[in-house]
Amino acid sequence: MKSLSRKAFAAAVAAPFLGLSAAAEAGVGDLLVAPTRIVLDGGRGTEVILNNIGDEPATYRISVEFRRMKEDGSLEDVEIPSAGDKAAEDMIIYAPRKVTLPPREPQAIRIAARPPKGLPDGEYRVHMLFRAIPPANAVAPQTKDEDVKGVRFQLTPVYGVTIPVIVRLGNLQAKAAISDVRLEKKDGANAISLQLDRTGSRSTYGEVRVLKAGVKEPIALQRGVAVYTELNKRRVTIPLSETFKGQAEGPVTVEYVETSDKGNEVIAQAQAVLR
Repeated sequence: MKSLSRKAFAAAVAAPFLGLSAAAEAGVGDLLVAPTRIVLDGGRGTEVILNNIGDEPATYRISVEFRRMKEDGSLEDVEIPSAGDKAAEDMIIYAPRKVTLPPREPQAIRIAARPPKGLPDGEYRVHMLFRAIPPANAVAPQTKDEDVKGVRFQLTPVYGVTIPVIVRLGNLQAKAAISDVRLEKKDGANAISLQLDRTGSRSTYGEVRVLKAGVKEPIALQRGVAVYTELNKRRVTIPLSETFKGQAEGPVTVEYVETSDKGNEVIAQAQAVLR
C-alpha cells in the first residue's frame, strides 16, 4: 500500500465514511487498543487509540493482514488474498504506521477508507495489526569462565493486537437464526452450545443471551460474537454464568442481539428445551 501525504490523508478523512466502533478495548503485553472493531460505512474517518500501560517506552508497528473465520469462531491467516481482500487493503488508509509511546501515553491512529469508483457494493474487511517492536539489546561480553563453544540464543516475545476494520458499501442487509441449542461441557463446566445461521450481504455482530423464566439476568451471555461474510453458520459455546446457581435444564429463550452505536436490536430468537 502506498504511503499518503498529510494533505492526501486529510482529504480522504473528509470523504463520506463514518466510523462505528465497539465501546471496548483489547490488550496484550503492555498495549491497550480501543475500540476493538471498526466499521466505516458512510461518513468520515475515525481513530484507534493505543495506550502503553508499561513502565518503559515502547515502539509499535501498524500493518494490515487478512484473516478468515472458521465455523468455531476462530480466525486463521489467509495465505492467498482474494480480490476482495486486495480491494479492502487498497482502500484503507491509516497514519502513522509506527509509533513510540512513553509509559501511560496514548496515541491516536487515524483510519479512513477511500473506495475507487466502480467498486461493487459489499462488505470488505482487513485486520489491523498493532505489533510491538522489541528493543535492541546489547550483546553482553563473554567472561573468561564461559565456554566459547556452541551457539547461544536469547528469545524475546513479540506481542500484538489485531482488530477488524470493515468497510460497507451500499445498502447491505443480513438475517440471522438460532438452531441446535443444547447443554454441553466446556473446560469441565456446564455450557450452552448453539448454532448461529447468517444470510445476506454483510456480517453480523453482537451478543448471545440465554434467558430462563423467573431468572432476572441471562444464565449464559457472550459478547462480541461475529459471523463474517465468509460463513453462513457458526458454532457458539457459552459457559453458564457463575452467578446462576439453579438448574439449566428446561425451557430457555436464546437471543442474538446486534449491538452498534445506533443501539441494540434482536435479530434472532429461538425457544429451546435444555436436557
